[in-house]
Amino acid sequence: MTDADLPIVDAHHHFWELGHGRYPWLEDHVVPFRYGDYTALRQRSYLVDDFRRDHGRHNIVKSVHMEAEWDPRDPVAETRWLHQVHDRTGWPHACVGQAWFGRDDIAAVLAGHAGFPLIRSVRQKPAAAASPDAVVAGAPGSMADPAFRAGYRLLAKHGLHYDLQTPWWHLGEAADLARDFPDTLVILNHTGLPADRSAAGLDGWRAAMAGFAAQPNTAVKISGIGLPGQAWSPDAQSGVVRDTIRLFGADRCMVASNFPVDSLCASYDEIFTGLKAITAGMPPAERRALFHDTAVRVYRPV
Repeated sequence: MTDADLPIVDAHHHFWELGHGRYPWLEDHVVPFRYGDYTALRQRSYLVDDFRRDHGRHNIVKSVHMEAEWDPRDPVAETRWLHQVHDRTGWPHACVGQAWFGRDDIAAVLAGHAGFPLIRSVRQKPAAAASPDAVVAGAPGSMADPAFRAGYRLLAKHGLHYDLQTPWWHLGEAADLARDFPDTLVILNHTGLPADRSAAGLDGWRAAMAGFAAQPNTAVKISGIGLPGQAWSPDAQSGVVRDTIRLFGADRCMVASNFPVDSLCASYDEIFTGLKAITAGMPPAERRALFHDTAVRVYRPV
């Protein structure tokens, strides 16, 4: 099989239609963003034809839509809209909804999401400290907050996974969460956000990732590893990618584009050509797991 034929499930991307629903971060106010200026994202909708154009020659056979921070007052409305998109176009093939575990309406929100056939998981970005030395155990909105956990425990009732986006210095809390709720799969987004590529930063990231990976009900998406102002290249990213695969194993790793967000730092082709180059020496079965089979097992795309 050539690289061009390698089947890929893009395990994390976004669609949005400006003026349909509401996306506060795109339409109302600018928020602090890890890639810096994201004005380009605020200027246009991003829909199925845009995604197909961007993935181009890569053999994207299925995709998983990640919630795009729709108006949190009605998160289930995004899921309803995505099913309308799927009915028209066939894309996406599975969805991750938005949920806020500490809210009074969390039971109704989870039940609402679970009523749609493409929903497999939900995401809440828990409260996070700005740096490792600023972490406060049990902070409100964190994964150790009792209110967060009270809502989180309802995921098992609906058979839903948890998609987690958090800096690596909160992965100790994430490991505790996975241990305490063994029936819920925790899927780490964006490779644990290894933005600090200094030796000390990478040492901290690797240790945190190892602790999280030690819990059997965890998985990770290799995505979102762009660096502001730096080219996305195999040389720059190979260490992070290979360390992640070594720690989790290919059967718990998935590749993803995070498009269109990661278009701020690379083209779709640069990301996936780079990932293919980094993994070229892997055994074929492991490589297929990384690019396709793990995401199929975890998200069950239709």
